[in-house]
Amino acid sequence: MRILLIGSGGREHALAWKLAQSPKCEKLFIAPGNPGTAQHGENISLDTTNFEKVADFAVQEKINMIVVGPEDPLVNGISDYFYDHSDLNHIAVIGPVKAGALLEGSKAYAKAFMKENNIPTAGYTEITADNLEEGMDIIDKKTTPIVLKADGLAAGKGVLILLDEKAAKRSLREMIMDEKFGEASQKVVIEDFLDGIEFSVFALCDGENYKLLPTAKDYKRIGEGDKGLNTGGMGAVSPVPFVDEALMQKVEERIVKPTIEGLKKRNIEYKGFIYFGLIKVGNDPYVIEYNVRLGDPEAQVVIPSIKSDLVDLFEATANGKLNEIGIEKDSRSCATVVLVSGGYPEAYEKGKEISLPRETNDSIIFHAGTKTDDGLLKTSGGRVLAITSFDDTLKKALEKSKRLCDTIDFDKKYYRKDIGFDVLT
Repeated sequence: MRILLIGSGGREHALAWKLAQSPKCEKLFIAPGNPGTAQHGENISLDTTNFEKVADFAVQEKINMIVVGPEDPLVNGISDYFYDHSDLNHIAVIGPVKAGALLEGSKAYAKAFMKENNIPTAGYTEITADNLEEGMDIIDKKTTPIVLKADGLAAGKGVLILLDEKAAKRSLREMIMDEKFGEASQKVVIEDFLDGIEFSVFALCDGENYKLLPTAKDYKRIGEGDKGLNTGGMGAVSPVPFVDEALMQKVEERIVKPTIEGLKKRNIEYKGFIYFGLIKVGNDPYVIEYNVRLGDPEAQVVIPSIKSDLVDLFEATANGKLNEIGIEKDSRSCATVVLVSGGYPEAYEKGKEISLPRETNDSIIFHAGTKTDDGLLKTSGGRVLAITSFDDTLKKALEKSKRLCDTIDFDKKYYRKDIGFDVLT
């Protein structure tokens, strides 16, 4: 099978690493990829926002399957483009159609979808320029913290949790009137604050059936103890120690199954990943958000924890036969620690030379923000590398990842040494 993987981050390196292990993978292309994905396939320079060019490449290279890593192409309709062209619809696309991708592309749509299908989530109100004053009144009546979410895609930066009413009012006005997050914040969702502990559940769906992947928990704050600014993710662990059988049963019955049934009711043929960003309040799960692809850095613990052939799973997804295939998961604990550029998530410098150790002691180095320049590996983003390790206990897996982090060097490197702190105790 000839496969095209779209994306360039740590998630895509994890997918490339796993796809290349399949005996069914004859050739793997990654567009545009990174130095890490180049270890497992051929990186290609391709404008993935131009679906016509993607299609031309797919036809030229006799591609059988396209795996879409990031959300932007899905929200913009890459799957629809291939389904709607008779000369392309023989190519399997792993990723939902545009109507399905709205679960991530619009917070307001996702909230309405959950309300319609009785899926537990926080209460909310939609605010635009037309009812901005209503939003101000709502903030006056709320207890803090106050949650504001830009409706559209905002590169993971569109969620604000404010600790006082004045800051919340100012931020709401900036989001809507000053377009703080561009078009994404022309509509804002004011949401009730849920107090609990977060975790993530992932499902692979073929439109009718689904398979649950290993659970994960990521850590967004830059500072130890979950303090400081939000980032794209500083680390992740899998499986999540507090997610027991009783909680997972509630997740399946109250959230996963109603979500998939809700998509079917809307005649949305959903073939791809559904990410359930959840919070445990007391003993009950609530949905914070949907994503329509794997999270990052959760992918770096979830994908390695799948022992089954990923191409087999994707083939079953494309053919609507996930019910006919099993999924084997690694029984060990898995931990990822992310190395970031100094200053991230604010201003940071790029182009710092990276020194990697020769021995990784069976840990895996996934590339996220790296580039090759004059034969040297250098930093090219805020999140640079993700170090993933397995062991019999989560504590041992984390220690193994941190030891490898200490042997990697680049100017002003930083990583959180307390990943997993809240679940280890």
